[in-house]
Amino acid sequence: MTFKEIVNYRRSVRYYKDQPIDPEVVKQCLELASLSPNSSNMQLWEFYHITDPVILKSLSAACLNQQAATTAKQMIVFVTRRDLYKKRAQMMIELESQNVLKNSPKEKQAKRVRTWRLYYGKVIPILYSRFFGIWGVIRKLIVSAVGLFRPITYQVSECDVRVVVHKTCALAAQTFMLAMANEGYDTCPMEGLDSRRIKKMLKLPYGAEINMVISCGLREERGVWGDRMRIPFEEVYKRV
Repeated sequence: MTFKEIVNYRRSVRYYKDQPIDPEVVKQCLELASLSPNSSNMQLWEFYHITDPVILKSLSAACLNQQAATTAKQMIVFVTRRDLYKKRAQMMIELESQNVLKNSPKEKQAKRVRTWRLYYGKVIPILYSRFFGIWGVIRKLIVSAVGLFRPITYQVSECDVRVVVHKTCALAAQTFMLAMANEGYDTCPMEGLDSRRIKKMLKLPYGAEINMVISCGLREERGVWGDRMRIPFEEVYKRV
């Protein structure tokens, strides 16, 4: 399929055929999802590929027994891991330092390495650190003052950073669904779920959060609820 055909083929399927799908193909689609754009390349996500029938049944219950869950042959739990920012930032320091040494003129290497070390070693930890919302308030006060003199990003509270991490994970989820459509497989993203039960089921740490659960399978005809509807494009398209 062309990309246009893939986008048009993808629908939120709520009833799947009683027919297995290849877990290796699903895994490959998740590998493609891991190539999705993300904030500062921090990749604060994890993908839990559920194929075990017992866990699928429990996960379906945690997804409020939606038909998209109860008839699914496999499911993916997309998880945000904001708590891993220190580990991922260190990885990025090492990566970008190597990129500079490989691709930058020698006379500029030292300065560029220092820039990356400053960003991932100081700025990112300051931005992602949490302490009962207090650090977020302090960050907001600082950027509000700096913003009087130059453009600056104002979304620096703990809630703002949480939103950024979830947006990043959602980009990966969308890439996954398009990759699945390209394979002729179907999906349905679900947000109606019991996140506490799912975290307990997957033994996730406190800092992890459920972004969404995506069910997978092959669509039954009744699995697509009628024609697709979108707001008229002229209402949402604003050319400036």
